[in-house]
Amino acid sequence: MCLAIPARITEFKEGNIATVDILGVTRQISVDLTPQAMLDDYVLVHAGFAIEVVSQEDAQATLDLIDQIPELVDDME
Repeated sequence: MCLAIPARITEFKEGNIATVDILGVTRQISVDLTPQAMLDDYVLVHAGFAIEVVSQEDAQATLDLIDQIPELVDDME
């Protein structure tokens, strides 16, 4: 199973590299697969690559679900 995490692009660098914010953590990713991505766009990141540009609303909905994971695990114990 693969998991892609929403991230906001905060900076572009040379060579199709972007800096993104993923849940408060800064990472460098490749935007080779999403040449249409722009500053402040949200992208889905998998294995260090932006694989799709998504709306802020969709990104936030996914992030909200990710935030619930620890609570779901606690409820299962």
